[in-house]
This record gives sequence, C-alpha cells and structure tokens, in this order.
Amino acid sequence: MSDAQQRPAASPLTRPQVVDLYFMEHRARLLDVAAFLDRVDRAGAGDDDFRMQAFRRAVSVLQDGRPERARRILELLSDPSTEPIAKAGMKGATGAHDAANAPKGGA
Repeated sequence: MSDAQQRPAASPLTRPQVVDLYFMEHRARLLDVAAFLDRVDRAGAGDDDFRMQAFRRAVSVLQDGRPERARRILELLSDPSTEPIAKAGMKGATGAHDAANAPKGGA
C-alpha cells in the first residue's frame, strides 16, 4: 500500500474542532456499547456466538491506531462472498457474517 492509501484524507476541521463538535455524541454511543456488553455478560452468554466474536474483533479495531477503521469494521462484519445463495429463507440479517455456517458454493 502506498503512503497516500494509508493516510486518512485531511479534514477541513482541526482536531480540536472535530472533538468539540462530535465528542458528546460519541461519548453517548460508547456508553450504549458498554451497557450492551454489560447486559450480554449478565445474561451469561458465552463467546461462542459468532456475532459477539465479530463484535469483539470490531471493538479491537477501534483501538489499533490504524486508518480506515469504519471500512475495516464494515468488511469484518460483512459477508465476503460474491455468489448469490440458493435460498435466503425468511430469517433476517444477523449483522455479522457467520463463516462457520455460511452456505458453500452459492446458487
């Protein structure tokens, strides 16, 4: 990857301006995430749920200091397959890709 691909695009705002504008909104979101994790822990859920495994991997991306966190988290949670599945069924989206139970071979 070139240096230009690794550096995030410059913001028209300064770092203090970005923090001033968005800190309180994202503080609340962090508290929501913390409350969710507390509820999961209190429910006695293990780490065997693929969604929670993906969620915890995504949280670690937040702290890795590398650029393009949003893109990398979206890719981490998304189904990487390109072939359509034979039948989607009535089950809705799960919000994370379950590689262990993904259909093999598409349609």
